[in-house]
Amino acid sequence: MSAIRSDAVSVIGLRKSFGAEVVLDGIDLAVPAGSIFALLGPNGAGKTTTVHILTTLLPADGGTVTIAGHDLADEPDAARRAIGVTGQFSAVDNLLTGEENLILMADLLHLDRAEGRRRAAELLERFDLVDAANRAPAGYSGGMRRKLDLAMTLIGDPQVIFLDEPTTGLDPRTRRMMWEAIRGLAASGVTIFLTTQYLEEADELADRIALLDQGRIVAEGTATELKRMIPGGHISVRFATPVALDAAAGVFTRAQRDDEALTLQIPADGGVGSLRAVLDGLDAVRVQPDELTVHSPDLDDVFLSLTGRPRAASEAPAKEPVR
Repeated sequence: MSAIRSDAVSVIGLRKSFGAEVVLDGIDLAVPAGSIFALLGPNGAGKTTTVHILTTLLPADGGTVTIAGHDLADEPDAARRAIGVTGQFSAVDNLLTGEENLILMADLLHLDRAEGRRRAAELLERFDLVDAANRAPAGYSGGMRRKLDLAMTLIGDPQVIFLDEPTTGLDPRTRRMMWEAIRGLAASGVTIFLTTQYLEEADELADRIALLDQGRIVAEGTATELKRMIPGGHISVRFATPVALDAAAGVFTRAQRDDEALTLQIPADGGVGSLRAVLDGLDAVRVQPDELTVHSPDLDDVFLSLTGRPRAASEAPAKEPVR
């Protein structure tokens, strides 16, 4: 008997309009418990509206939503108790210390006083904020503020966490620290629903990705599945001599040939099967490649192809320094 998959987030036919503007036009989403799910889309696609509805901050016009087994229409309070939310902007209070921010959140969630202090101490340790616990967040770095913000989200031990643009404005090193924290949460069984403009972030973290555009889900799958939807993948093979290049070109008649560079660019989907086929073809004519490189479309290519436009410059992450 096969196990039944448990979805921590289930969305069917979700609709939302603001006046005559349709923002969400009947979207369906399913997020398995304990997974990391990324919702991508250009500015104005409806990502933040989706999160606001799923976190009970905004009513839907139609459709059904279930969070951690609770129908949002029938059990909104139970759904709220099961979720945590970290928005685009830090929600910490600069007049309180880091520890006081966590204890305040525990009080708002009606945790027992002793339990609230225990959870605060645990989270300060977990996010390496013990030395900053008695300082006001006004003096924190951007990364420290985001870590405290995430710790505040975790104070109630939520089953599902919504992260809306969680690393916006962070430097590359701090962004990677946040990625490790998010991976750790998923490994502990917490479900992560992530919206982001950083396609590298979704590629690194998400088990599944959905692309939202003009209020509709236009593609969904793993990062690898989405990349394989887009043409342009190829295997580039360089040879040591023109004779070897001629022999290989006779096998791969659809390949693009560069006589000056002694290379063939062979169309391929980037999978193991296509790589094996190329190697078998070269073996058949007894040609040994000098260099072989697999090129696959990335999520930027997917984004451009499926939405019809690239990300705006303001949406692109800063390039990491070469190490």
